[in-house]
Amino acid sequence: MPVSQRRRIPRLIGSLLLVATAGVGCGEATADSGSADGKAAAAEPEVRPLGRIVPVPASVTPEGEPYTLTRATRIGIDESSRESRAVGRYLAGLLRPATGFPLHIVDEDAARGGIRLRLDPDDTGLGDEGYRLRSGPDGVTLTARAPAGLFRGVQTLRQQLPSAVERRSVQEGPWKIAGGTITDTPRYAYRGAMLDVARHFFTVDEVKRFIDQLALYKINTLHLHLSDDQGWRIAVDSWPRLTTHGGSTEVGGGPGGFYTKEEYKEIVRYAASRYQEVIPEIDVPGHTFAALSSYAELNCDGVAPPLYTGVKVGLSSLCVPKDVTYDFVDDVIREIAALTPGRYVHIGGDEAHSTSHDDYVTFMDKVQPLVAKYGKTVAGWHQLTGTKPAEGALVQYWGHDRTPAAEKERVAAAARNGAGLVLSPADRSYLDMKYTKDTKLGLAWAGTVEVQRSYDWNPATYLPGAPEEAVLGIEAPLWTETLATTADLDVMTFPRLPGLAELGWSPADTHDWDTYKLRLAEQSFRFDALGIDYYRSPQVPWPGE
Repeated sequence: MPVSQRRRIPRLIGSLLLVATAGVGCGEATADSGSADGKAAAAEPEVRPLGRIVPVPASVTPEGEPYTLTRATRIGIDESSRESRAVGRYLAGLLRPATGFPLHIVDEDAARGGIRLRLDPDDTGLGDEGYRLRSGPDGVTLTARAPAGLFRGVQTLRQQLPSAVERRSVQEGPWKIAGGTITDTPRYAYRGAMLDVARHFFTVDEVKRFIDQLALYKINTLHLHLSDDQGWRIAVDSWPRLTTHGGSTEVGGGPGGFYTKEEYKEIVRYAASRYQEVIPEIDVPGHTFAALSSYAELNCDGVAPPLYTGVKVGLSSLCVPKDVTYDFVDDVIREIAALTPGRYVHIGGDEAHSTSHDDYVTFMDKVQPLVAKYGKTVAGWHQLTGTKPAEGALVQYWGHDRTPAAEKERVAAAARNGAGLVLSPADRSYLDMKYTKDTKLGLAWAGTVEVQRSYDWNPATYLPGAPEEAVLGIEAPLWTETLATTADLDVMTFPRLPGLAELGWSPADTHDWDTYKLRLAEQSFRFDALGIDYYRSPQVPWPGE
């Protein structure tokens, strides 16, 4: 069995709690605010108030009686659209196990009284990912201009149902969706999460699980950190020892692993089925011990160092003066770009402490054109602004409150000069930061990041001097120096990810911690039903506490 097919059994959290939280005001209507003291209610409601979900929708108009799924419910699609059929099958696959209903997929006109998925190319106000959901006793209609909007709308429909719908065995029901209309479009086009599979390796199935978790919260970008000092995780035919040698370990000396090209393509395909774009990252010129150990000629002294399984950073560098370095990078980008239908290849560029500034500039001036050579756009960590970012480059800012003002200004200047910004402030959005000093997993070099801190910031105004229009969105990176299992990933990701997803999706004027924390508390039912372990932050009024 290939190393990449190793399986880890996720640790499941305890039984489903039969309690719920209060609602939240959103859009045009204000939902029930719950108990007078702002604590969770005693039971999950049979009908969840319209819009009491995460991310909170842009506009909500409750009206009339709810819709009830029954054994007779059918899912109507545009049978001429392959994408509509796929979203219909996805929805049926979500709902059938818990409801026990057949939920036949039929042509839209034959689904009166059921759930209809409509594509309306003329509804330009919804954009590429927006949707409109109308619910009432006579049925549910989900309308979108594009298939991605249908898929995002399905996540809303899913969250409006009782959390037990997430279980994979037949549950009691009833299955009701509150009456009214939701009209919803995203605030930012880029809403991402990063999974570091280099420090600890995660299998294809484990990555798929992460993709499904992201889909629930309308995340549309999966950034895969595929190489680092501790491991090289993607097959490159022209340099085979990158995986056979460089992929043979991980932090702490475990067995490591890597993705064959077919396995990587399966991840890309699966992400695309959830309307997520994969951005592969090959981190250069630093973070390269796995490559340097695999090929002696990539080292300036021609001597391959031993494999590295520690966690210190800034110790490695490709040899900038050597021509073979650029042959190597060219081959890697060429092969990975050919496997990746998305727009970007991420070239890292962070923490290159063992590369002089002049060498760093020389390296990036030579490497950035290679990305364009193979039809992709450069993405890189914000240290890329220490040189001249390529035209249209995506700059990912990971600084924090203590980052020097001059460094922040350099990034803001790049944004003023046309670079696109993705914000990943380490003391706000890094999912591997400890919640408190007592958190067992994670790191704390950027400080501790409790749930409220990860939610309470505004991407539009976060980086002084950066034009608001340059901010393309946000990303939540999950580094894995201390994380080795899916249970580890879960407890560091949740409950912070939903709030970061809301920052990326929901309008700025809906941002309010006091109401958000109540909606977040209610997500605990869904976490339990999905088998997601999570940190029970004392800042959140979890049901039953």
